[in-house]
Amino acid sequence: MTETRTTLERPRVIVTRHLVPAVEARMRELFDVVLNEADVPLSRDELAQAMQDCDVLVPTVTDRIDSDLIAGAGPRLGLIANFGAGTEHIDLAAAAARRIIVTNTPGVFTDDTADLAMAMIIGVPRRMREGTALVRRGEWTGWTPSGLLGRKLAGKVLGIIGMGRIGQAVAHRARAFGLEIAYTNRKRLPEAVERMLAARYVADVDALIAEADILTLHCPLTDETRHMVDARRVALMKPGSSIVNTARGELIDQEALIAALESGHLAGAGLDVYPDEPKVDPRLIAHPNVMTLPHIGSATAEGREDSGHKVIANIRMWADGHRPPDQVLTALVRA
Repeated sequence: MTETRTTLERPRVIVTRHLVPAVEARMRELFDVVLNEADVPLSRDELAQAMQDCDVLVPTVTDRIDSDLIAGAGPRLGLIANFGAGTEHIDLAAAAARRIIVTNTPGVFTDDTADLAMAMIIGVPRRMREGTALVRRGEWTGWTPSGLLGRKLAGKVLGIIGMGRIGQAVAHRARAFGLEIAYTNRKRLPEAVERMLAARYVADVDALIAEADILTLHCPLTDETRHMVDARRVALMKPGSSIVNTARGELIDQEALIAALESGHLAGAGLDVYPDEPKVDPRLIAHPNVMTLPHIGSATAEGREDSGHKVIANIRMWADGHRPPDQVLTALVRA
């Protein structure tokens, strides 16, 4: 890690991963900042040491900030300014108990993640991974009337679990492909929004899963949603249906998913997240119609820069004694 030494009156900020150059340059101008230019994930001991020696910690989803780390943090630590929207890797209750504010960067990656989800919603039924592999192996013998037959999208039911910003952005895109949109959510959307998206609310998760031709997940990871798509619910899915996950890998019971793929009950899957990242189960990689992407839902230059500038704005507001614009409220997260 490289350290930028500046005046002591500026907050000392430790960033756990390498960020885009424009963001790091601005941080150097504003803060007494330690940057991880090598981009090697910090070990638990290194995280603990960092939390002893800063006013602000800037972690990412790869950093597990649990209650023990927070309890052992130094007295200077007053802000955890997370890079990214998800905060399930941070023990919010423990942070609140230590009066440490937690912020995130909501809304920045909505379109980027929805674009990637839509690519897999299209790509899995059309067997795009299988076709690409065939060409690259040099085994394609030319067009045939029955070669690599997939499923058309128009008229199929897209089931969306989680209708927040990203879920709604996916629904907006899916309309253009003639998909029928059904969704479930912790709270039903206003009728005007449903009309705008041509989306139909299904209160029962099991019912939604059972009618979906393509199921896409856009909900946060909580104790209630962990393994929400388990063996019982996978069995409810239509034979030949598919599932897309750009949210969190732990939403799906991976063993149940693999069993359904290998048996042919599910035609395929599009996965950008996994329960034990960066490890990906070899059985998923081996399946011809599973699109395995390396957690790139938010990986656009524009999005990553915007997220970094949100982090900076949150730090500056906090350092000036004001409430940061993206403070995460523990009570709301748990609701």
